[in-house]
Amino acid sequence: QVQLVESGGGLVQAGGSLRLSCVASRPTFSTYAMGWFRQAPGKERQVVAAINRSGGSTYYPDSVKGRFTISRDSAKNTVYLQMNSLTPEDTAVYYCAARLSAGLGLTFREYSDWGPGTQVTVSS
Repeated sequence: QVQLVESGGGLVQAGGSLRLSCVASRPTFSTYAMGWFRQAPGKERQVVAAINRSGGSTYYPDSVKGRFTISRDSAKNTVYLQMNSLTPEDTAVYYCAARLSAGLGLTFREYSDWGPGTQVTVSS
């Protein structure tokens, strides 16, 4: 099991940017594939970015493609989510997740460990 803690959320105006960070507790961080999810009130938790164990493969749904970038720094046990050109539709609680696997995980059921989440609010 790995403990995850997100940071970097907040309030931003439409068109602005935020960078979320997620620090993992275990030095075996490099053995985990990672993902970022978001959940708005009344909606299902959905993936917004995923990265494989090596960092060589990433996934984005069409809703964020070209605006969000996921990256990882194994030396810092940290995964990042750079979010640009934010819109009010991006408002949600954002969660970092880990799965003990090499490949990408595209659904929340594929992840075993979750951070507590960080709120992102985009004003119009």
